[in-house]
Amino acid sequence: ETCNGTRLKKESQFFLIDNKSISQVNQMDIIDLKKWIDSLENKFDSKKTVIASEIIKEISKRIDFIIDVGLDYLNLNRQTKSLSGGESQRIRLATQIGSQLQDVLYILDEPSIGLHQIDNYKLIKSLKKLRDLSNSVIVVEHDKEIMLQSDYIIDIGPGAGKNGGNIVFKGPYSQIIKSKSITADFLNGKNSIKKERYNIKNEGFLILYGCNGNNLKNIDLKIPIGKIVGICGVSGSGKSSLINQTLYPILNNHFFNGNKESLPYKSIEGLNYIDKVIQINQSPIGRTPRSNPATYTGLYNEIRDLFSKLPESTIRGYKPGRFSFNVKGGRCEECMGAGMKKIEMNFLPDVYVECDACNGKRFNKETLSVKFKNKSISDILNMTIKDAGDLFSNYPKIVRKLNYLNKVGLGYITLGQQSTTLSGGESQRIKLATELSKRDTGKTLYIFDEPTTGLHFKDIKVFLDIIFELSSKGNSIIIIEHNIDVLKVSDYIIELGPRGGKNGGRITFEGSLNDIIADKNSITGSFIKKEVNL
Repeated sequence: ETCNGTRLKKESQFFLIDNKSISQVNQMDIIDLKKWIDSLENKFDSKKTVIASEIIKEISKRIDFIIDVGLDYLNLNRQTKSLSGGESQRIRLATQIGSQLQDVLYILDEPSIGLHQIDNYKLIKSLKKLRDLSNSVIVVEHDKEIMLQSDYIIDIGPGAGKNGGNIVFKGPYSQIIKSKSITADFLNGKNSIKKERYNIKNEGFLILYGCNGNNLKNIDLKIPIGKIVGICGVSGSGKSSLINQTLYPILNNHFFNGNKESLPYKSIEGLNYIDKVIQINQSPIGRTPRSNPATYTGLYNEIRDLFSKLPESTIRGYKPGRFSFNVKGGRCEECMGAGMKKIEMNFLPDVYVECDACNGKRFNKETLSVKFKNKSISDILNMTIKDAGDLFSNYPKIVRKLNYLNKVGLGYITLGQQSTTLSGGESQRIKLATELSKRDTGKTLYIFDEPTTGLHFKDIKVFLDIIFELSSKGNSIIIIEHNIDVLKVSDYIIELGPRGGKNGGRITFEGSLNDIIADKNSITGSFIKKEVNL
């Protein structure tokens, strides 16, 4: 209450430039700041202009770099922890362009995350600026447009996990489209993402009235039941505010008695059409090396149970806890069941080395001597999901979960792979497989937040096949997405905009795929049109 959130004491607010204190300038978004800085040049007398002109030039240059990477909607005082991964990366990119360094090797990991196509072009322009300053730029990326604009492409494969690790192509874009890799098939049109149309009649609508959180302008959201609904719009247009911070908490509170905090909306109708809500995002499935796909999906409980019923375990009196690496008794006590030992390096990052007592197997000799089809519990944790499916083919409870993990394209990861080594896309698909393995009622609402992040074209195709399966059972699906391949197979599209930040927060379009292509005012529609060649 003393500084009204400005963080500065009263005396600091007394210094004004063009009747604005530093706190007022700090609250501006980048676009307004640009206008204000440009207007200052004519507001000083000749003596002050001499001092101010160089500073204005430098500030203006830095603002341009931020605008170039598509972040003109951000406020200067926005906390960095509230930025998405893509936004943080692009701010660092703007800093590097501004530093004007030469002969530097830049490595960017999926900079297009969370970017609308219109901003993607700005990003590519920025990367080319870095290159033209005599730098080398390596971009780890799945985005088609970035591949098209690259000078040189390296394609790694042919598959994933143990089936990958080879360079299957290296050369320019003009050459890759003539090659025979999985990536090439999607780039040259031999393979593509299509939708089998389901004749599901629309039962009704879930309608949310008066949404006004963050930058939302008191809008009404209308979600058709039993359809795949794509939510699109430029970065910062209000997609997350509308779906993740308004709709999901309302439904979560209603079905699962969540927090009863007041939410920024007036009323909701159509709740009778759905019986539960499931949100699947890309947050990690666990934050420690102890969590893994087997523990997250509940598979490990079933496997431990099976091991405890083996004749050898019955004779020795081993219970399921004996086969847990988190409980004393069966685990290796030297590494407490982690298989690795942490060496603290004081000023350097911690180093993990394999435990020399159990050789990374996590369990003691007695536990490892109990075997199922000649495999110890440690061997099973080191098996891929595909191989485990064959091993447990006669155990319906186990194989059902394994089949779903296989179905979402994760047959290559091991059951005991540390969750900290999984990508966002892999984590999301593990969550999806876990939900799919539960019995569904056909009245579930699924919410996905940019599910294609980190996914290759082939993975997107696998993911969408599962979405179509869920939809065919009558479930409703909301997907917040920039990826055109996902939007073009949606039954209904809602676009927010027209811009980001305070210039967003409105619904600028809602309707079918053909309607958004025909809408000349839709920014996203023009990109969809280009993709579907209509």
